[in-house]
Amino acid sequence: MKAKSDVATATLTHKDKLISRFWQPKRFTKRWRWLLAGLCMGPTALMTALNLPIVQLWEYEVQTIFFELRGPISAPDDIVILAIDDESLAQGQHYIAEPERYPELAGISTWPWHREVYARVIDRLIEAGAKAVALDIVFATPGAYGSDDNAALLKTLETYGDQVVIAAQYDEIQMSQGPLIQPLMPLPQYLETPVHVGNINFLKEPNGKIHQLGSEFLKTIAENDIEMAGEPLGFDRGALVSFAEATLRASKTNYKSSAGDHLFFYGPQQSFEHIPFWTVVDSDPWQSQLSSGAVFKDKIVLIGSTAPVHQDFHAAPFSGYPSALPGVEILANNVATLREGKALRMLVRSPWLNAAIVLGLSVGVAAVVYSLPRQKPLHRLTVGVGCGLLWGLISFAAFTGGQLILLTAMPVMSIVSLTLVDFISVFLADQLKKKTLRNTLARYVTSPIVQEIISQQDDLQDLLTIRESELTGTVLSDRYRILKVLGAGGFGETYLAEDTQRPGNPTCVVKQLKIVSDNPKAHRLAQRLFASEAATLEKLGEHDQIPRLLAYFEYNYSFYLVQEMVDGQLLRDILANHQPMSQREVVEMLLNLLPVIQAVHERGVIHRDIKPSNLIRRYADNQYVLIDFGAVKQISNKLTDTSARITSTVGIGTQGYMPSEQSAGLPNFSSDLYALGITAIEALTGLPPHALQRSQNGEIMWTHKVKDLVPELAAVLTQMVRYDFNQRYQSTRLALEDLYNIELSKLPTTSSDEYIRVKSAHQNGSVSEQPGVVDIDSKLDSTEILPTGWAENFQVSPKEQPDTDYPPDAPTQGNTGELD
Repeated sequence: MKAKSDVATATLTHKDKLISRFWQPKRFTKRWRWLLAGLCMGPTALMTALNLPIVQLWEYEVQTIFFELRGPISAPDDIVILAIDDESLAQGQHYIAEPERYPELAGISTWPWHREVYARVIDRLIEAGAKAVALDIVFATPGAYGSDDNAALLKTLETYGDQVVIAAQYDEIQMSQGPLIQPLMPLPQYLETPVHVGNINFLKEPNGKIHQLGSEFLKTIAENDIEMAGEPLGFDRGALVSFAEATLRASKTNYKSSAGDHLFFYGPQQSFEHIPFWTVVDSDPWQSQLSSGAVFKDKIVLIGSTAPVHQDFHAAPFSGYPSALPGVEILANNVATLREGKALRMLVRSPWLNAAIVLGLSVGVAAVVYSLPRQKPLHRLTVGVGCGLLWGLISFAAFTGGQLILLTAMPVMSIVSLTLVDFISVFLADQLKKKTLRNTLARYVTSPIVQEIISQQDDLQDLLTIRESELTGTVLSDRYRILKVLGAGGFGETYLAEDTQRPGNPTCVVKQLKIVSDNPKAHRLAQRLFASEAATLEKLGEHDQIPRLLAYFEYNYSFYLVQEMVDGQLLRDILANHQPMSQREVVEMLLNLLPVIQAVHERGVIHRDIKPSNLIRRYADNQYVLIDFGAVKQISNKLTDTSARITSTVGIGTQGYMPSEQSAGLPNFSSDLYALGITAIEALTGLPPHALQRSQNGEIMWTHKVKDLVPELAAVLTQMVRYDFNQRYQSTRLALEDLYNIELSKLPTTSSDEYIRVKSAHQNGSVSEQPGVVDIDSKLDSTEILPTGWAENFQVSPKEQPDTDYPPDAPTQGNTGELD
């Protein structure tokens, strides 16, 4: 009779046997892999063959990405835009105020402008030597200023019409029987002159952007024989050309014919030279700035609106920075595209041929991937994804170098998806094998032989350790029972705990710091730093508006700080709906917090992380409490490199609230005043720091965002947030002196309804979240160690879009012009 073995035999359940049998490597043959590949290749090829809108959307989005990867390039300097911009619209106010001094501005004092003004501008431009003048304006109705006004423009068109273009457009109107297209043509008397007429409509693609030439819109109208509503008498659709073609005809330019039908975009707004319209109207800038029109000699001039009030803006490539393109800018790109022969064309137009290309590329890549060893899934994944990226690079090179559009999104999607499916399937099969092995070894972990096997596998080492109980319920230092984990990081965790040795078991906050080094010197250094930080927090906690340090202790090579729990609402949550606080509330907040910061500074401490998520308005007395002095962060950063000098400083702070000297690792007391000032500006404007623009000197431009801003308050906050710390307040006392000079009774005030609602909800027990808990993943809430050059990398362009109170006027879909 044989003796029983000391090692038990591992067994599998019936379910494990079935799964293991199905996923055995021998069973997972190339036939299965090709089946999975077919499930990826088939749908993408079919979608391409059917030319579904989703396919068109993805492909046009790829074109947009290609344009923006290519970046802006220099636009032709002989195509300029005479812009009806905010500056020009505002000039009429000078005439209204002093009509005798500015008589030439009478025609632009009210919108729509007098047609006599357009006539005068055309006369000046043509006489100055402009090749052509194209107006992105539809003169479809009689003007609002009488027959003499119309006659002035008519006379100019009769004289210079052969060099002038005026706009026509197709407008969509809603009828009882459904939407209809209505052509809007210039007045008949204008058409009797030699003037050229060009259509300003463009097609909008499934991605909502303009990509094709204006002539493609007219082709679509002609091919579909669309029924027109209110079609003008004698209107000939076939005779109408695009605005760009009419402009080139007016300039006597022979443009190159091309098989391409897609626009070549030179860049975002201002890629073409913009000149304010009013500088041509007023004789003074016409002579001084424009050299009596010499700047327009031998140039094509496009006149159109770039003012936000007219809403003539459209999505197109480059419209992502900073905003959509004005219609006249798109027309300028169209003119340049035709004249330079840069129209983009699709290499393959047939959807079925494109589908064959998708299928062929996918099969080729699958053959290459499946020929590689199965035991190297990452290698297979890298090759497959690399093939997809290679096709993307080829498409990009053809797009930028040869003005060719290759099908890109669908082939790349097919290649990458089949590669990922292959990787995931192999990975899952391997994981199932490892799971089966782990379950078997875990069942017999006490066996010496099994322990010998585990000791030779790094990924199985955890089986030799006894799993610790869940943190919830764990009692630290025989006193603090953990209730909830508030946050965790690489150097420690933060818990909500209850003190079991105090009456009523009050809640508190426990912060843990782990020592990640086995070096005894690092541990001794940590003990000294920890004791120093705890002593600092003990002194600071004597202030009523700083959480008290209740205890600190060392346990199991980790350090713990215990602080009181503040029952209140984070300022971050008060500002979460981006509703500004009143000026009185902000001044009261500053008067409440500056003495706290002064007390901190008097103890030689710089907070370094003042922001809305580190300020709590206490429910009990509405006082603001300053929390999170970064003690754990400071210790952790010093222990990361034990060879660093103890006196060294790192750039701790939060992006947006941290001044430049602090990001360079050289904070001073005024750095805290800067952070508090930014917080106050955010409270006043309702805008986070990243939404505020800066001047060329790095100064924050914010005062125009606050209505009826009190100058004294503006001066205080501006000095608190000066870019150069030498120009800020050098102490909280100086800032307080200026704030005390502001009369609170004269400041605008509003009721804090949101705070009252939150406080009431808290008192009724309906608020479930813990007060003072910071969401570490929230934007602008995380404390970071920023890299060198942070301030330069995040400089904001000084150009700011002006605010406007003009009422919105819904734009005509697909049009790039204005209806006069």
